[in-house]
Amino acid sequence: MYDFTGQKVVITGASRGIGKEITLAFLECGATVFGIYGGNTNAAETFQAECLHFSGKLQLYQCDVSDENQVTNFYKKLENQFDTIDILVNNAGIRQDKLLVLMDQESWQKVIDINLTGTFNMCRHAVLLMLKQKYGRIINITSPVATLGFAGQTNYGASKAGQIGLTRSLCKEVARKKITVNCVSPGFIETELIEDLDPELLKQYKKNVPMRRFGTVTEVANAVLFLASKNAAYISGTVLDVNGGL
Repeated sequence: MYDFTGQKVVITGASRGIGKEITLAFLECGATVFGIYGGNTNAAETFQAECLHFSGKLQLYQCDVSDENQVTNFYKKLENQFDTIDILVNNAGIRQDKLLVLMDQESWQKVIDINLTGTFNMCRHAVLLMLKQKYGRIINITSPVATLGFAGQTNYGASKAGQIGLTRSLCKEVARKKITVNCVSPGFIETELIEDLDPELLKQYKKNVPMRRFGTVTEVANAVLFLASKNAAYISGTVLDVNGGL
């Protein structure tokens, strides 16, 4: 359906779960993808080996998106190959769930640093590159927790709400340069991110979804492809929910 041949895409959290599926979707549509992963080297190496048939279109880099110096170094490496990028997908994210009264400062700060500050770091450099060609697509992966809230996720909810606020402000700064900035908000998706939740709690969550099922990573990737395409040129500052009617 989509053709991204010749386009350069940066995806964070690219080697597992939703990020992996988004990466594969862009590769299948002809894009060159620069995938960022955090600390799971084994998963990254396995994924790289799985993608050999894409003829070198995937390059993986280890980078802590919350670290400004590491992000700067990543973009310097990228610029050694290309002058600009076309698409940025901020998918990297973590959860450290605890009730607020039991949450320590480290659990709060780490989630904010990776989920929100990481989005800021990646966007700031990407926009500078996109301005060179007066074109770009930025898609931030947020969560329904940003607006619905879930007990035990004050840190995660705050980080995801912050992404939406960043998106809606940034889109106004870059609109005249034909750069769009949007969010995709996946609901409960069948990935390792929810594997550590209590089975009984998962059953209850599934009952709360009007479609009575969890979503798939492919369904999320399809939403990202649409917002990244030229068909979505007049859509900016919005949140596209992929949550089964949650």
